[in-house]
Amino acid sequence: METTGERIRLMRKQLNMTQEQMAQRLGIGKAALSMIETGKARLSARNKNILVQDFNANPDWLESGEGKMFNAEPNLTPLNVHSDRALPLQSVPLYSIEGTAGLVPLFADEQEFEPINYIHIPNLPKCDGAIYVVGDSMYPLLKSGDIVLYKQLSDVRDVFWGDMYLLSIDIDGEEYITVKYVQKSEHEGYVRLVSQNQHHADKEVAINRIRAIALIKASIRMHTIG
Repeated sequence: METTGERIRLMRKQLNMTQEQMAQRLGIGKAALSMIETGKARLSARNKNILVQDFNANPDWLESGEGKMFNAEPNLTPLNVHSDRALPLQSVPLYSIEGTAGLVPLFADEQEFEPINYIHIPNLPKCDGAIYVVGDSMYPLLKSGDIVLYKQLSDVRDVFWGDMYLLSIDIDGEEYITVKYVQKSEHEGYVRLVSQNQHHADKEVAINRIRAIALIKASIRMHTIG
């Protein structure tokens, strides 16, 4: 049976990439990649996430050899170049907020964190990750325990007014994580956060208190039968 390292080597050959080229995409040295391929070093969570998110590799195949090598056509565009076209299938990493100590460290470098699972989603634009919703501010559209899939933004000023966003807000030094509609405020330097739940009042928040923000691309609700 093939090892994870041997499968990575097969993937690299399938992509017609040299060890140096693959190592550069993974952010490691050529010698380190060689050690992974020969089984002398293990594949880190960071490297695995890059292969899954940047190359559309099937995480199940990487782990056990089961299924196809790729969920969709491999992404060979330069680093940090993302397309908003729908992918036939992608594996979106599902993160635990408790395990990553909040959105800020997760968004700073999601590749450093081990996902608790992967969600296999067809026909969606590229998503950076997924987390569980906590609270009822967006009920009934979203309820606590639902999963939201997001695309990170580098600047809150890049928002499309009226869309739904995942936000990290600084309140007296503590991180408050929420999902809200973001609307334009009449006050300079502020945005208006609007809930779906009519029992939650709209809030004006200073832009400089928003520490991280991501556009909600989709949501998943689990239904238990019986």
